[in-house]
Amino acid sequence: QLQASGGGLVQAGDSLRLSCAASGCTSFDYNMGWFCQASGKEREFVAAIRRTGFTNTADSLKGRFTISRDNAKNTVYLQMNSLNAEDTGVYYCAISTMWSTQSTRYNYWGQGTQVTVSS
Repeated sequence: QLQASGGGLVQAGDSLRLSCAASGCTSFDYNMGWFCQASGKEREFVAAIRRTGFTNTADSLKGRFTISRDNAKNTVYLQMNSLNAEDTGVYYCAISTMWSTQSTRYNYWGQGTQVTVSS
């Protein structure tokens, strides 16, 4: 089970840190990813992280978004800086046995947390 939190309404230029807590004794052994779905659009890849800490971030978000994980806490984080209106959407965390940027490769999904950036 995945529980995402940390979303909210912020001003352009602000920062947010999203958290995704994973429960289940083996669920955190896999790759974790964050995706964003804006209203009326498809779910888009944001970032992913291996258990080892190796990361991949969407090119358009590099420098502003950082994914990290705390294996002891079974939690993945997404630090989002310099937010703008285009970052608005529901952010989902997910688990995959594969190393992928495609949402279809992710097997388990959290409920999502809404991020709204006002300009």
